[in-house]
Amino acid sequence: MTNKSDASDGPVLAYENKKFIDSDEGRPIRILAEYLEPLAAFRREHIHDTIVFFGSARNHKEGPLARYYEEARTLSRLVTEWSMSMSKERHLLTVCTGGGGGIMEAANRGAQDAGGRTIGLNIGLPHEQRPNPYITPELSFEFHYFFMRKLWFAHLARAIVIFPGGFGTLDELFEILTLAQTGKFARKIFILIYGTSYWKEILNFEALAKYGTISPEDLKLLRFADDPETAFQLLKDGTQKDGEASTPAFAKSVAPHIHTDKGEKS
Repeated sequence: MTNKSDASDGPVLAYENKKFIDSDEGRPIRILAEYLEPLAAFRREHIHDTIVFFGSARNHKEGPLARYYEEARTLSRLVTEWSMSMSKERHLLTVCTGGGGGIMEAANRGAQDAGGRTIGLNIGLPHEQRPNPYITPELSFEFHYFFMRKLWFAHLARAIVIFPGGFGTLDELFEILTLAQTGKFARKIFILIYGTSYWKEILNFEALAKYGTISPEDLKLLRFADDPETAFQLLKDGTQKDGEASTPAFAKSVAPHIHTDKGEKS
């Protein structure tokens, strides 16, 4: 008698067919999985609000960027200690990083120093970026798609801290700035630039306003800090305005109002 439960005796279920899942046709399923798996984990672990640290993945042990590892670690520790001191009625602000080395490792490490949980959203790269050892195991994720990883950076963020970094950090910074400028968040995300001298040399935000490519008001989206204590105070103030820190909610994309020729909203 044939055992019909034996997969070798008949077609494999589509969602168990690895060849199909890995195919071009299976791409939408893979993309959706990178949304649904973290969503389920964050709900299970009661993660509602994050403070995201961006910065270089490289370990700058010497040179002008050497100080930033310890300063990111200290700032993350301060944020986590403060968050854990909040009353039970308020949700924790969990430190989140891209999961790799350098500044990311420092931020995850600082949160662990404080005895808190911490998130790592790692991504597979040709040079094999691996998750650092300071991420809470239940909150460690591996992504293939950059855009799904960036969605999760923004989705729960109350604040973003941008430490000195390269192309990846610049990409993440301008992604968040663009979404904030265009009103695509249902709630305000506080954006803190750490390391004024570095960023003023790399980017000239004032020139964008001078030439009219952004509004002078857009410069107010950014705040700057150069030491962990100042950065910590700015983050505390920036995440508590209007009681926002006590009202957790997903940051959602906001559909723009479409106006007809008659000036009516549709």
